[in-house]
Amino acid sequence: MSYDKPLPWKDPESAPFWDACARHELLIPQCASCGTFRFPPTSRCPHCHAPDVNWVRSAGNGRIFSWIVVRHPVPADVFGSSVPYVVAIVELPEGVRMAGNVKGCGVDEITADMPVTVAFCDVAEGVSLPVFQAAAPGTP
Repeated sequence: MSYDKPLPWKDPESAPFWDACARHELLIPQCASCGTFRFPPTSRCPHCHAPDVNWVRSAGNGRIFSWIVVRHPVPADVFGSSVPYVVAIVELPEGVRMAGNVKGCGVDEITADMPVTVAFCDVAEGVSLPVFQAAAPGTP
C-alpha cells in the first residue's frame, strides 16, 4: 500500500473514531449526560460540558451541506496528482456535520442536498479514511 499524503493524527479524543474507521465503521460521539451528538470528537460536550461520551454507530447516510472543488493543489507536491477533487461538508442524521472527500462521481455532478453514504479508503496499515459517495436511489 502506497499513500504519500498526510495521515490522521490519533489523539485520545479521536482514537475511537479512527479505530472504528480502520474497521470500516463510522462512530459518532454522543454525550452520555445530555445525549447531544458532537463532531469532531472533543473532551467535553459543547452543550452541557460533561466529559462522558458514548460512541454510537452511524449508518453513514447523509446529505451534502456544502462543498468545494479543489483544482489548485496546496501543497502541489503532495496533492498535485489528485486534482480536481471535492471536499464536502456532509450533514449526518445525528445532526453533526463532517468533512470528507466525495468519490465515485464527477466533480461537477455534486449538488446541494445530494444524498451520500460513507465508504472507507484503506490508505496505510490500520488506517482507513472515511469518504463519501453518491447514495443509491431511494437511500434516505
